[in-house]
Amino acid sequence: MARVLSVNVGLPRDIEWKGRTVHTGIWKDPLPGRCRVGRLNLDGDGQGDLAGHGGEQRATFVYQIESYRHWEEQLKRADLVPGQFGENFTIEGLPDDTVCIGDRYQIGSALFEVTQPRVTCYRVGIRMNEPRMPALLTSSGRPGFYFRVLREGEVGAGDDIVKVGEAKERMTVAEINALLYSPNHAHDRLQRALRIEALSPGWRSSFEALLQSQRAGAGSGNAGLAPAAAAHPVAAGFRALAVTAIDHESADVLSLTLQSPDGQPQPAPLPGQYVVLRLQRTAGGPPLFRSYSLSGALSTERYRISVKVEPNGAAGMYLRDHVQVGDTLDVSSPRGSFILESGERPVVLLSAGIGATPVLAMLYALAAARSTRSVLWLHGARDRQHDPFAAEVRGLMRALAHGRSYVCYSRPGSPDKIGEDFDAVGHLSRSVFDQVGVPGEADVYLCGPARFMAETKEALAVVGIAPQRIHVEIFNGSESMTPGVVGAATRAPHLPKNDADTGPLVSFARSGIAAHWKASAYQSILELAEACDVPVRWSCRTGVCHNCESGLVSGEVVYGPEPLDQPADGNVLVCCAQPVGDAVVDL
Repeated sequence: MARVLSVNVGLPRDIEWKGRTVHTGIWKDPLPGRCRVGRLNLDGDGQGDLAGHGGEQRATFVYQIESYRHWEEQLKRADLVPGQFGENFTIEGLPDDTVCIGDRYQIGSALFEVTQPRVTCYRVGIRMNEPRMPALLTSSGRPGFYFRVLREGEVGAGDDIVKVGEAKERMTVAEINALLYSPNHAHDRLQRALRIEALSPGWRSSFEALLQSQRAGAGSGNAGLAPAAAAHPVAAGFRALAVTAIDHESADVLSLTLQSPDGQPQPAPLPGQYVVLRLQRTAGGPPLFRSYSLSGALSTERYRISVKVEPNGAAGMYLRDHVQVGDTLDVSSPRGSFILESGERPVVLLSAGIGATPVLAMLYALAAARSTRSVLWLHGARDRQHDPFAAEVRGLMRALAHGRSYVCYSRPGSPDKIGEDFDAVGHLSRSVFDQVGVPGEADVYLCGPARFMAETKEALAVVGIAPQRIHVEIFNGSESMTPGVVGAATRAPHLPKNDADTGPLVSFARSGIAAHWKASAYQSILELAEACDVPVRWSCRTGVCHNCESGLVSGEVVYGPEPLDQPADGNVLVCCAQPVGDAVVDL
């Protein structure tokens, strides 16, 4: 009979890692006596990162002594002790290829149910002093598993583990683990997995995403793991498009219309997406990469971008002063996941300044479809001279049966007429949202300066907008994800110390930084990005979780270690990728 060999607990602590402070509960120590098990954890135990660990579905982690012996042999280690893998129960028996999701066990006076395999992250690599550990655990089929607590009670070392029930649909922990992380996502097995009622919501949503991707014929990649930022991959590379019109929209904004010189159709954009421009300012000099939202009507015949010309903005000033009608520019395919979702819920298009461009494209799409959805346009600008799309917006709103707008000018000029050019003096704020009646069930699409977006997200939360319905576009970079890292200062992207003059040039298109790759200094594009303080997303750092999956705008990469499942064509896992020649990454 299976039994508990050790009950291990530990409270989160701060540790130093690669010059950063990590808050983690991966260190667990054996208890000498019995321990009370609560709904969320054991007495004396805690998790440092509740987004990735803990909670009702992951209250207790279990690992087997048989797997300890496997790793002792594989890693040539003789120093592994109970709790080494961060588990609460070190057990004998119940291997991952026998235990099924939904199996129920009594241990002591407590009752448990198996909910999911372990999701490994970089912290188990820190604890094991083996950075490859997340990938090794997942690929070996020995991840361990989580219990949900069905009945609280007491447990202790030496307790028997008594099986008292099981799910109707039988799929082992190892099978479920491989179904998500390995390349084979068999349709019938995904359907089987979703019939297991005990399967945790997180894994359920991943399998649902994989099924939906298969039904849509989406092709390559792992839709169950890819983050939203990588959900719409496109082919890497640039095409030369001709500038067919330049319009000066306002004091500091100009629009460029781009078309294929040979009349061939261009890739179809989604409303809210952007393109990357490769600007060759000087012959033989390094190119400049900038991302610009498509600001016009959806079209495969022509793209329109609108650029704010900042006083010291290299790209904007180059486009204003040196580009003429008839010139060609290198332009990527439309990309990005800040897109207008279909459905019937109300839509709020909320922007400030040049942040209007992606939501203006959404307004074009809604107007072209004669949408019957409730559409609210909320925009903030300095004055009429700095509100370049005002006339366009008014015209588009007339095509919507349930459209309304509200515009705030912070410093209106003497010619600006309230009630005609704008609706109120000041900034968009919670009081404005209360006044205009932002629908609580709306999808909100938000774009503008960083401070404006941070303050607006807080105000929207106060008025009752759920976080998952607030969609945000960040022009210069993306939202970072660095689980467990605490106290890190936010710095503007910059060149790394001692940037070399040789080696492949890796450009981070959204952050406007280009740095040379040195294999002696960096093991991955992720490490180069971190050296530049480019906002990044990661968790496992070994090609397992796909949180780092990003767009590959141009260039080629090789992997080391090789990912368990490849990213979608046109995307890259930056945590384990190295460039082959110059590359441009959508970060």
